[in-house]
Amino acid sequence: MFLTISTTGTPDRPATDLGFLLHKHPGSAQSFSTSHGTAHVLYPEASDARCTAALMLEVDAIALVRKGREQGRGSGQADTALAQYVNDRPYAASSLLAVALAAVFRTALGGTCKARPELAGQVRPLRIEIPALPARGGADLVRRLFAPLGWHTVDAEPVPLDAQFPEWGDSRYVRLVLEGELVLADALRQLYVLLPVLDDAKHYWVAPDEVDKLLRAGEGWLAGHPEHRLITARYLARRPGLTRTAMERLELARLADVDDVEADQLDNAVDEAEDTEDRPVPLAVQRRDAILAALKAAGAQRVLDLGCGQGQLVQELLKDVQFTEIVGVDVSVRALTVAARRLRLERMGERQRARVTLRQGSLAYTDRQLAGYDAAVLCEVVEHVDLPRLPALEYAVFGAARPRTVIVTTPNREYNVRWESLPAGHVRHRDHRFEWDRAEFRAWAESVAGRHGYTVRHEPVGPEDPEVGPPTQMAVFTAAAAPKEEQAA
Repeated sequence: MFLTISTTGTPDRPATDLGFLLHKHPGSAQSFSTSHGTAHVLYPEASDARCTAALMLEVDAIALVRKGREQGRGSGQADTALAQYVNDRPYAASSLLAVALAAVFRTALGGTCKARPELAGQVRPLRIEIPALPARGGADLVRRLFAPLGWHTVDAEPVPLDAQFPEWGDSRYVRLVLEGELVLADALRQLYVLLPVLDDAKHYWVAPDEVDKLLRAGEGWLAGHPEHRLITARYLARRPGLTRTAMERLELARLADVDDVEADQLDNAVDEAEDTEDRPVPLAVQRRDAILAALKAAGAQRVLDLGCGQGQLVQELLKDVQFTEIVGVDVSVRALTVAARRLRLERMGERQRARVTLRQGSLAYTDRQLAGYDAAVLCEVVEHVDLPRLPALEYAVFGAARPRTVIVTTPNREYNVRWESLPAGHVRHRDHRFEWDRAEFRAWAESVAGRHGYTVRHEPVGPEDPEVGPPTQMAVFTAAAAPKEEQAA
């Protein structure tokens, strides 16, 4: 089984830099002993214009069977004696190739380049080819897994059972070609996770530490992937306990990313508001402070936190006795579970507990139980809604629920140029469907206010840059009159 990694270059940025990134010299062939056989690395071509590295794994079928017997059963192991020796392992890019990939290219997979550190984070043109990739789910699943990860070409060509007998149909294997401009470490981590996922089998014992391996390799892309549930379950050989643990940690990572905090801060319910002179106040805290100030100025007592996530704003509202009733709503049951744990609802006193409610619900649908509240907050929510569905959210909040005050915060796209770690043209979070600049947000807010009988004012949140404005923009809507439709009626 083997794969090739190719890149192109120029005289001032030669393609042979690939050798530095992989820590394998293009001028020699090298062999490495792995737990399942011998891995070979060689370069079929190496010039300034184009460089290709090939990884080939010679599987030791006898050792594989012996190891499986010593460990008991291995996920994906065949039960019959013959099938243990006669199988596709020497030819198909299964989980064994993923293990070899991690062993041979460990430094590259970790995003480190000791000889040329500046190369590690560079985006470069990549072409990856795998001649025989098991794909339980077919070519369509291959495209669903790789297309959201930045590859502009995902060519998964089914391999026929026998080219001489086309009527027999296709096998479960595909010839995969990926092309795109990515950081090499990102591409390697994707392969490390998705090769065993597509094979839907692991040919070694799946221990609890596989959860940590999955989350390390999936950092930055797995939590927001549309197929993250399928990926997690298959990677962990459908072991319910491990899958559940991984999903909980992925949800924490997603929520932390949305709220600009670390996942361990959510997991341990660390109060970000405790600041020191050496640590600036996090933007998430500045947002909540601005929202609380606007709610207090409006005299709100009964408040809806729509898209409450892990409940940080709810937690802050509970600290102020002005807010007599607080309802947190989110579409994610898992997020509400995290919020309940964060708020310690099961240990909360009776009087305090009576002030807060957590509810599962979608903001795309009207809900009569949300009507009649003093205020509603949509904190970093609208940008997660597909634009065609935004009118449904607008009506559910401003038309049906119709609180006296509505507070909306959203990223200011213009400020993204000030984030050094954010590549040009990228949104702040993989799940953002869009991000507005200041003019776009003002136009949307004024349009909504006009249709539903509100006035609106805009306030900056965070340090305001003279050229690009604040990192977060906030609109405060105040009900002024009945909607125009009602007046006409």
